[in-house]
Parts: sequence; C-alpha cells; structure tokens
Amino acid sequence: MFLTTRALLLLLLAALPIAAATWIPSLRWAALIYLLIYVLILLLDWRQAGGVERFEAWRTHDSKLSLGSENAILLTLRASRPLAARRPRPIRFWIRDEPPDEFQVGRRILAGTLKPAEKWQENYTVRPLQRGDYRFGAINLRWLGPLGLVVRQGRIPASGPVKVYPNLLDVRRYDLFLRQNRLQELGLRHARLLGQGTEFERLREYTPDDEYRHINWKATARRLRPITMEYETERSQNIMAVVDTGRMMRSPVEQIAKLDYVINAVLLLGFVATGMGDKVGLLTFADEAGAFLAPRQGRRQFYRMLELLYSVKAEAVESDYRKALATLARKKRKRALVVIFTELASYDAMSHLQESVAVLARRDLPLVVTISDPDIHRVAVAEPQDTSEVYRQVAANQLLDERRLTLQKLERKGVLTLDVPANALSLAVIQRYLELKGNRRL
Repeated sequence: MFLTTRALLLLLLAALPIAAATWIPSLRWAALIYLLIYVLILLLDWRQAGGVERFEAWRTHDSKLSLGSENAILLTLRASRPLAARRPRPIRFWIRDEPPDEFQVGRRILAGTLKPAEKWQENYTVRPLQRGDYRFGAINLRWLGPLGLVVRQGRIPASGPVKVYPNLLDVRRYDLFLRQNRLQELGLRHARLLGQGTEFERLREYTPDDEYRHINWKATARRLRPITMEYETERSQNIMAVVDTGRMMRSPVEQIAKLDYVINAVLLLGFVATGMGDKVGLLTFADEAGAFLAPRQGRRQFYRMLELLYSVKAEAVESDYRKALATLARKKRKRALVVIFTELASYDAMSHLQESVAVLARRDLPLVVTISDPDIHRVAVAEPQDTSEVYRQVAANQLLDERRLTLQKLERKGVLTLDVPANALSLAVIQRYLELKGNRRL
C-alpha cells in the first residue's frame, strides 16, 4: 500500500495542532483525535479499494512474434462482477506487464481509468532481438482507492509462452499491399509482373508505370479513362535460396544478427515467389551443407521454410562454399535462380566463392547477396580526430575496396550481385527477383 499526495497533505495538517499544543496543551487531544480519524479513513479507503482478486487482466498477441519488429501486445483489464456491482465510481489504475527480459519494450507502465461494467484496453510494443522460445510473466496492477488516499497493488497471474519467429510482418504487409494493388508504396515499381508475359490476364486502370503499348483503346473509349491490359508471365520457375550460417553471419547490425536479416529476406522471397507460382527451395550451410528443401510450389512450401529457418543458428566456423554448392549441384536437377546469401570474409574464402559460383553460372543464374555494414561506411567517410581514427579509416576503406573488388570479379564471370544495407535487404531482394522474372532471365 502507498499513500498518495492527498493523504500526505492531510497528514501534514496534524502538525498544526501539535505545534500549537506548545502554548495550548489541550490541543494535543485534538491532534490525537485527528490522527485517529485519519487512520480510520485510510483503513476505510484501503478496504473499499478491494484486493487484486477483484480484477481480471490478460494480454493478447500473435502466437508468433516477429523478430526485429514492433509487435503489438494488447492488455485488457476489467473489474469482476461483484466489484463492478459495488463500485459505481471509475477506478484510476496503473498497469505493467512482464515481457521477457530479452525484448526491447516501448512503454512499460500504462495508466487508465476503469469505468463500471466496462473493460479497458491498450497496446504496448515489444521488439525481440533473437529468435526462440520465451515466456511472459505476471501482470502488475496498482489502483487508487475511492477516496484517493491509498494506492494498492497486486500481481495477476498471466504467465504464458511465446515464440519469436523470423519477421512475418513484412510478409503480411506485402500480402496486404498486393491485394490492394499498392505495391508501389513499398518501393516495388514493377513488382506486378502482369504485363510482361504473353498470356492475357485482365483489364485494369492505367498507372504511370504501365507501357503505352499495353493500353486497350477500345476499353479506354468505352470507360472514358485509360485502361491497360495485364498479361501473366510464365510460371513454375525454380528459385533456390542458399543461406550461409557461418561465423560472418553472427555479426550484428543494430543489435540483430546478419543471419536474421537474411532469414527475413528469404521468407519474403519464398512468399512472393510461391504466390507467383514458382518453385522455391532452400539450402543452409556453414563448414558443411545443412538443411535442404527441394523446390516446390504453394504456400505449404513457405510454411516449411518458416519452420526450418525458425531454429537455424549461426555457427562459429568458416563457411565452405565448395561443399555447399557441390551439394546443391547433386540435389538440384533443373536450372534455377540460385540466390546465395553470404558475407564476404577472408581472401581465401572469397576465392572459393568465386570459383564455385563461376561453375554454377554455366547452368544456373546465380545471384550473390551480401549485407553492407553501415558502421564501416560511417568510419570510412568520417573526419578523423586523432591518429587511431586515421588507422580505423584506412582499415575501413581497405575493407570496402576489397569488397568492391570481389563483387566486380563475380560480375565479370557472369554472376549477379546485390550489396545492400540490412534494413533494405528484403525489399531489394524482392525487387531484383521481380526484375529478373519480368525480363525473363530465369
């Protein structure tokens, strides 16, 4: 129990008769009576406030939280029926949930007023930084007595498990924007491949990204506004995502491992590609080839990828590109777009990557995707203040030069490359995939 400011001010009033009792002794009795009444009122307010068992509270959230995203947690509070019947006045309260310690939390303490026969609801957000199984704790509640003198508190049992999966919010957002024909808002200018193939799909209103040759002039004349024709591209092309889980993928960018950014991009790629009728497969590797999913169509394949990638961890070993791509060549039969997600490491490892991918390019269309480190870029362009910063800047520029040289060597051998910041990885991969598909490079 805590005393409010109002209660403390009322208590301070007792100091007046106590001080005056120095000259008028009879006022001591008045001060004593005042304190007794004060204590009785406090006890009455404490009793009328009731115990925590008179409240019901629970949280609502997705069964699978998304890594690295702001996930909404909805807290709900209501008074039990006996309390609602006895307490016609609103109840002022403060509520605090107990999310896992590993989560970044927005507002930890929420405040509100609970009205009779109603329930209170409000969201706060959590941002998980690692995949895995976690657990929420109890819900802590403080509430004000009806006289505003005491604050009671208690814990409402609400412990429950929660799983943190790769980022599914990007997948949901893409799906929503696709249904609403608003993919341009995601930065995907030519994401809709309709219009690039030969099979007629449907008529729709003209947009600035459409080609003039696809305008249907008869439909335009009938509707008195530009109408364009959409065509469906060829389907059932093979996409293989090859995910490096070696030591270089453990390094974090904004507290999240590079591997997790890659997993988010792979899942979005799988969702988009399966939605377009392509077959999508997956291979993970470090010093040895890891999990393998043969290319398949349909949303079930996306969920297979999700469950497989949920438990994938980066290993403290050097990645072996030769073994990985040799395993891929044995298990994959048809030509495919092979998207290799990796990080540029030592010179020897990069040499092995160049050799293996060059062999792969004879039959398949390889795309090497890497994550640029914003910290290295900042050091490379910053104004050095002392000698140590000069050395750091020289080292940063050397790393960037080696990285640029490696990517150029890959491109000269017919290998496509994509080097983007972590926060732009998913959409950049989707954009490149859509461009390749639209240009019939697959």
